[in-house]
Amino acid sequence: MIGEILRKVLKKRNIPHKTPDRRLIDLWQKAVGPQIAARTLPETVKRGALYVLVSSPVWLHQLQFMKEEILLKLNELSGKEEIRSIYLSIGEIPTPPAETAGAPPKTLVPALLPKRDREMMRVSLAAVRDPELRKILERVMTGEIGRRRELDKRNDR
Repeated sequence: MIGEILRKVLKKRNIPHKTPDRRLIDLWQKAVGPQIAARTLPETVKRGALYVLVSSPVWLHQLQFMKEEILLKLNELSGKEEIRSIYLSIGEIPTPPAETAGAPPKTLVPALLPKRDREMMRVSLAAVRDPELRKILERVMTGEIGRRRELDKRNDR
C-alpha cells in the first residue's frame, strides 16, 4: 500500500523510482532501431522472458508481428540465447531528455522532394490509419528517399 503511494508520488514528480538496466536498454535500441525504441521501454528479463512497455495499442499490435524477428536480433547481439520470449504491455514511456549537444539532425521537408516521390509517399501512406505512425513513416520515407538521392548525386560525380 505505502509502496504504491510512494511510486505514484515519485512518478507524478518525475523522480525515477527504479534504476533502468542500461545494458538491456542499449541492447534493445540496437536490436529495434531508434523509431521503435522511442515508443518502447524494455523493463526486465525474468526467467528468459523480456518484459517491454509499449506506448500505444497501435505500436503493441505492430510489434506483436515482429516479436520473433526482434527476439532473434536480441540474442544475436547479446551473443547468447538468454531471451526466449517477449511480453508486451501498454505503459507510459518516459520522454528522453532533449539533446543539447550538436546540431539537430538534418531532415528533408517532403515538399522538397520531386513530385513523383511525393505522390508515391501519398499513395503508400494513405493506408496507414494511425496519424502518429503515418507521421513517423513519412519522416522515415522522406529521409530515406533524400539519402538515396544524395548517394545518387555522389555516385554520378
